[in-house]
Amino acid sequence: MKDEKPLSESLSRRDLLRQAAGAAAITSAVQSMRAVGAQTREAAETAPRTRSTFDFGWKFMKGDAPGAQQPAFSDSAWRDVDLPHDWSVEGPFGEKEPSGGAGGYLPTGMGWYRKHFRLPESQRDKLFLVEFDGVYMNSEVWINGQYLGKRPYGYIPFAYEITPHLNLGGENVIAVKVDNSRQTNCRWYSGSGIYRHTWLLATNRVGVAYWGTFVTTPRVSKDAATVQIKTRVRNDAKTSARCTLVTVILDKSGNAVQTAESVQEISANGEYEFVQQVRLEKPELWSVANPYLYSLRSTVQEQGRVADVYDTLFGIRDAVFDADKGFVLNGERVKINGVCLHHDGGCMGAAVPERVWERRLETLRAMGCNAIRTSHNPYAAEFLDFCDRMGFLVMDEIFDE
Repeated sequence: MKDEKPLSESLSRRDLLRQAAGAAAITSAVQSMRAVGAQTREAAETAPRTRSTFDFGWKFMKGDAPGAQQPAFSDSAWRDVDLPHDWSVEGPFGEKEPSGGAGGYLPTGMGWYRKHFRLPESQRDKLFLVEFDGVYMNSEVWINGQYLGKRPYGYIPFAYEITPHLNLGGENVIAVKVDNSRQTNCRWYSGSGIYRHTWLLATNRVGVAYWGTFVTTPRVSKDAATVQIKTRVRNDAKTSARCTLVTVILDKSGNAVQTAESVQEISANGEYEFVQQVRLEKPELWSVANPYLYSLRSTVQEQGRVADVYDTLFGIRDAVFDADKGFVLNGERVKINGVCLHHDGGCMGAAVPERVWERRLETLRAMGCNAIRTSHNPYAAEFLDFCDRMGFLVMDEIFDE
C-alpha cells in the first residue's frame, strides 16, 4: 500500500487557511455565547422575578432507598433522567401487576428522585420556591435533608418555599420520594413519577403572591366590558412597605389599552388584596372562532423601585347556559361539540410532550371539535394554555368520584 501523508501535510494552504478561519470563528462564537450566557445569568440575578425550568439533571432509582433524603447519600449509581418522567410506561408488562388492566399491566411501586444544584451567593435577598406541576403519587420532598411536606394527590400542582434551607454559593440537594404502591388507586392509566414539569421560582420579598391574580369580567358586551382584577401582594420583609400596584391591560400586539394604579401600606410579613376595576371600549371577545387573549401586567413598586412584574393571560367573554337556547357565548348560540380526554398520551405514557397535546388538539379542531372534558382530574397548565389559545371550551373535572 502507498504510504499516506498526515492530514496536516496533505491539506493545501487554502484548506489550512479555511480551517484556521473556521477555528477562529468557532472560538469567537464560543466567546460570544459565554458573554451572552454571563449577561443572561446577571440579568436573571437582578430581575425582580424569574421562573426557570427545573427539569434537567435529575437522578432516579426505582424502588425504596432509605436515607436518600440526606445530602450525603450517594446517588452515583442512579439513572440520569430529565423530567417529565414516567417510570411505569418503561415496563415491563406483567399480567400480575397490581395496577391490573386499568394501569395497562405496567409496574407502579415506589421511586426516588434527587437533584444537585447551586445558587449564587448574590441572590441571598431573594425568595425561592420549587414548583411541581404533578407527581403521581403520594410524594414527599426534602431540601438539604429538611422535610418540606407530603402531597397525597397525584394531579394537583404544588410548591414549597426552600429559602430558609438553601446553601447559597454551595451545593444543594433536593430529594423526592414517590409512592404509587397502593394499588389499585384509579380506573385508568396513571403513570408513576414526576410526570409533569418542575420550576424554580425566584422573587423579591415584596411582590405578587403565589397565584396572586384573579381576573373576572362581570359585564361584557361588544361595545364595552368591565374587567375586575384582584391582586394579592405580599410583604415578606421585616418592615412595612408602601406598595404601588400598577396594572396594565395589553392587547395581542402588546399595546396598552387600559391602566389602573393603587397604593397601600402593607405590614411586615403581611398581605393585602388590591381590587381594581377598569372599562374596555370595543373589546375583542374570546370565542371558539376567535380565541383572543389579553395580557394583564401587574407591576409592584416599592421605595421607587420595581419590586415585581407578573403577567396573567385572560380572555373577555360572556358565557350563559339557557334553558331554551342552550349554550350562549357572547350572545350567540354555540353548539358544544366536545370529547372526553384522559391525561396520558397513549403509548407515550403520562409524561406527555407538549407537541403531542398541540397536535391532538389541532386534529380535533379539524374534526369540528370545540370543547374538552378533562377526565377525570386537573390537567397540566400547558394543556389549558393550548385550549385558551386554540379556541376550546373546557369542562375542568377535578375528581372522579
